[in-house]
Amino acid sequence: MATPPIVVRPLSTKERTSVTAENVPIDASLDGIRRVQFETADILRRAQGRTLQAVGFGPDECPYRVIASGPFWILRDYGKDSATQSVLIVAAPIKRPYIWDLAPSSSAIRYCLKEGLRVRLLEWLPASRTTGTSGLAEYAHAIGECVVKISGEREDRKPFLLGQSLGGTLAAIFAAMAPESICGLVLLSAPLCFRPGTSRFRDALVSLTPSDLDEAEPCPGSLLTQMSALASPDTFVWSRLMDAALSVANPTALETHARVERWALDEAPLPGKFVHQLIEWLYREDRFSRGELRIDKLIGPHSVSAPTLAIVNTADDVAPLNSVKPFIESLATPDARIIEYPGEIGVGLQHLGPLIGRDAHTRIWPAIVSWMDAHRQGSGQTPLSKFCG
Repeated sequence: MATPPIVVRPLSTKERTSVTAENVPIDASLDGIRRVQFETADILRRAQGRTLQAVGFGPDECPYRVIASGPFWILRDYGKDSATQSVLIVAAPIKRPYIWDLAPSSSAIRYCLKEGLRVRLLEWLPASRTTGTSGLAEYAHAIGECVVKISGEREDRKPFLLGQSLGGTLAAIFAAMAPESICGLVLLSAPLCFRPGTSRFRDALVSLTPSDLDEAEPCPGSLLTQMSALASPDTFVWSRLMDAALSVANPTALETHARVERWALDEAPLPGKFVHQLIEWLYREDRFSRGELRIDKLIGPHSVSAPTLAIVNTADDVAPLNSVKPFIESLATPDARIIEYPGEIGVGLQHLGPLIGRDAHTRIWPAIVSWMDAHRQGSGQTPLSKFCG
């Protein structure tokens, strides 16, 4: 009996649609598995951090009270009612905000309190499926709510806005939206310009990150940690090991390094929408530096008219001088300054150096407070040479 011939025909449109639809749950399941892996990694890394804390390397924070809150943020107040000048610290959304108050010897908050400033800190809460739909606009509006809260206490109490890393980037975005609402802007290791070639970290991160990140689900902190390590292993792996080795001979430096390692393990999920917009709008498309970022209106460096001071660690690959200087040079105000700081050992990550370094607290923070003091008194610009001695 002859075998019937095999007939090959193309699938109809309906059949192709059916096959594609059947594949979607498989892809979604794979994405779900990967997400669970990183969510589990968050849990394990936090457990490792608690182990370091149990042996004495946890944060040693000042007391504070919560004076305002929103769905994904709270506003901390560190007291000192007698202070006449307020500062609002915008914490970075990645990791936890106690890096500003790690220990008495490396606390920027304690330094500001000692100098007679009224300190508030805007803390971002870990994202969840019910509060994970916030993007750049929602973060900027939260800063605005806190500024209104502080300024409403007294008519003459406009705060200085301080931010480190992405907290500084967010502070700069708000300063572009409402420059008249603040006394000035202080940025520490805050990337602002994301043109190709400005930073090896930026170029590698953009090439590694897909453009279709899920906006609907929270992004595990461990995923961002792994992406950062892949983008710059020198910064996030090898230099940390070198810093630990060089800190061995100095107990204070070694203790600070260990506290940073504990902080680095304290993972927190971020809103998927925020991560997507951060990567696409800022890192990939450089909308803010180009003046093409729209949050209520088009904003860019030309929108920032408040006095601005930027601290740049020349040993930092995450926010190098090339990622800051072009933006600062394009500001609407002539009252803008950059202080270059050479980095130091005992900080774990050079990206954190201006915030927690011993040399930074000896040289950089006195300069920051002097700059704020000069501007709140309306005495004009402080000579740059004063900041470099």
